Amino acid sequence: MKIRSVTAFVNLSLAEPELGLAQAANFLHNAVPAFEKAGFAVQTRRVASQPFPRILAPIGPQAAVPYAARVAELAKSYGIDYVALGPVHASDDPEYLDTIPAMIAATDSLFFAVSLGDPVHGVDLALARRTAALIQQVSQLSEDGLRNLHLAAIANCGPGAPFFPAAYHTDGEPMSFALAIQAADLAVQAFSEAESLVDAEDRLVQLVMAAANDLTAVSEALAADFDIVPGGIDFSLAPFPEDAISLGGAMERLGMTLGGSGGAAAAAVIMSALDRVPFKRAGFNGLMLPVLEDSVLARRAASGQLSTTDLLLYSAICGTGLDTIPLPGDIPVEALTGLLLDVAALALRLDKPLTARLMPLPGKAAGDPTGLEHFEYFAPGRVMAAPAGLTPGGLLLGRDVLRVRSRLRHA
Repeated sequence: MKIRSVTAFVNLSLAEPELGLAQAANFLHNAVPAFEKAGFAVQTRRVASQPFPRILAPIGPQAAVPYAARVAELAKSYGIDYVALGPVHASDDPEYLDTIPAMIAATDSLFFAVSLGDPVHGVDLALARRTAALIQQVSQLSEDGLRNLHLAAIANCGPGAPFFPAAYHTDGEPMSFALAIQAADLAVQAFSEAESLVDAEDRLVQLVMAAANDLTAVSEALAADFDIVPGGIDFSLAPFPEDAISLGGAMERLGMTLGGSGGAAAAAVIMSALDRVPFKRAGFNGLMLPVLEDSVLARRAASGQLSTTDLLLYSAICGTGLDTIPLPGDIPVEALTGLLLDVAALALRLDKPLTARLMPLPGKAAGDPTGLEHFEYFAPGRVMAAPAGLTPGGLLLGRDVLRVRSRLRHA
């Protein structure tokens, strides 16, 4: 198990972003050794700000690219690995959405998001379609299509989630921090040694509880020392592209094959275990199944066994959405829009946070090798088949707002 990220949440000013970044860096450079001393390897130091349209409001979107470049340069000088500049919302000037490709092109350490909707405002259909077109545009920024790693569509996601690209801070709130955990190996270990489903769940509970208790102790000490708000832990059991750290592999150890029957049952075992562990929660704490970051998921997707429909089913159990999904470079905008709407509708209907990080790969067709394994967090994989798109002229491609009421819980 490792800490994927210690994420500090700060307000960045328009005129002097170095003030917030310096404050965050000071904390991070003290926090990482504290967790390492307690036996936890830390992979990255990250910062998340309030949504960048709020930062740039006094002067407008024309300042977006120079501001992003300045933040990236400052972050590098402070030893901060990545910065999330938050989401664009439907209520923001649409020109902010248009600045995202240029900001991604100008930097290599900044992350962005588009908020498709929430229970109060519903899902903006026009924004979903524009976001689909944005994903296509960002895919063309590099020959390998990797730049969509820095962009996600989010739905029903609140502030304080430490995993990128969904992370953002509430404007005006005090600095806080949260932990993103890479712990799929705990599920692999628990299920490999289990003699029954009850034993499998109990073993995972024990492993997560022991780690959460130790992480909480260090977090509380840091919060007291630095007068910083401890935001909590996102224990979504994130994977790494090795079979020993594969959440998909852990699910299959329960006696199913990803993409086949039994997947929802296996997901329920994992989520039931996580729900039993008491700790302060941040972000998703859900079933994290990023296709290209998980070696077993990547193989099942490459063989055609695992589809986006399967991944949406797992998200309904309590996943984190569609993540690092390799898609054909010529996928129609209607197909991307449909996937975004499915994720948003699930998020609002189930009242849970979900994201979509979709990766059309230029010049690639379904079944082609992705060619992205040069990125250390990705496994070798193949392009997944694109789902059928929305029907042109249909109501879901209109300019209305999709109102999704959360499920009623009857007595």
